[in-house]
Amino acid sequence: MSRYFIPLAGFLLLLVLLAVGLNLNPREVPSPFIGKPAPSFTLPSLYGEASISPANLKGEVWLLNVWASWCATCQQEHVMLEYLIKRADIKAIGLNYKDQAGDAKRWLERLGNPFQSVVMDTDGKAGIEWGVYGTPETFIIDAQGVVRHKHIGALTEPVVQRELLPLIQQLRKEATP
Repeated sequence: MSRYFIPLAGFLLLLVLLAVGLNLNPREVPSPFIGKPAPSFTLPSLYGEASISPANLKGEVWLLNVWASWCATCQQEHVMLEYLIKRADIKAIGLNYKDQAGDAKRWLERLGNPFQSVVMDTDGKAGIEWGVYGTPETFIIDAQGVVRHKHIGALTEPVVQRELLPLIQQLRKEATP
């Protein structure tokens, strides 16, 4: 009897795990950085201006968008990213991930550059420090330099309207004494 029971129990356990896995949202990957200080980086700027790091941005709510010219989904989200940055009037840093400077510049010239600064992460080390799984990813950082939100994948209107704009507004209220 146990000869049949053990394989049957294993099969049933596998089915349960599969059913649970199929009900998970792959865009909701928990980030270990939520509630922790933004990882530091010092990277070269795409356009040669002074390099910017998270420490330079303390005191204001800001956004980090990880993108690349080779990323089709980044192109898909670009209009919504521009809308979010303009609507929220938020400082946005572009982290150009594993890309070539010439390709990144041409991409921004063609689609528009919504970023206050674009830094180059050609080897992907800064992306690893931020826990980046791929592109695009968007982080919201509060005025104390703490990561408060991570969105994986293209920004959509519902995400911007229901999650990001209210969060940015709330973080600004918390930062105002």
